[in-house]
Amino acid sequence: MGCTAADVVAALRAAAEVVREHRDELVRLDQAIGDGDHGENLKRGFTALLSRLDAEEPASPGKVLKLVATTLISTVGGAAGPLYGTAFLRASAAVGDAAELDRDAVARALQGALDGVVARGKAVVGDKTMVDALTPAVTAAASVDGSVAAVLSAAAAAAAEGAESTVPMVARKGRASYLGERSAGHLDPGARSTALLLRAFADAAAKA
Repeated sequence: MGCTAADVVAALRAAAEVVREHRDELVRLDQAIGDGDHGENLKRGFTALLSRLDAEEPASPGKVLKLVATTLISTVGGAAGPLYGTAFLRASAAVGDAAELDRDAVARALQGALDGVVARGKAVVGDKTMVDALTPAVTAAASVDGSVAAVLSAAAAAAAEGAESTVPMVARKGRASYLGERSAGHLDPGARSTALLLRAFADAAAKA
């Protein structure tokens, strides 16, 4: 069974709750190596998204993803707004106007999201950014021949491992790069939030 617009909306509502629950954790992670605003910025963006979804529910998964993109770009401060906004915008373009998303479409959406983040942030694996979580997620998604839920579950597990891999890294991008060697020993907040969102999407797909 494919993933409909309503399924995507349900997954985003679940993601908004996860962001709310982990807001303080993301703030603490970002206080260690960044501006300290990542958790609050994401919470603001997803709270705004819930209001938009209450007012309108787009007719296709791609249109839902585009709504996410425009909302996050306009409401999330710092680097996260443009990066996440671009990710969702590229994901939207990757799936087009399809009424339902199958496993291949979900894998394409994740690849589009990664391509967007890389194009916007110019980061690569090893720079201690969300790319370190998103890249293995995309690889895992492409290797799974199963349901949408199975694809997202594999992506979420790989993203969690990727996020953990950032702990010993020395940041080469963003605010954390200003700390040099002192950035080592800390989990990257963007990688952590990426892993949290993918786990929320996977859990929602498993319940659909």
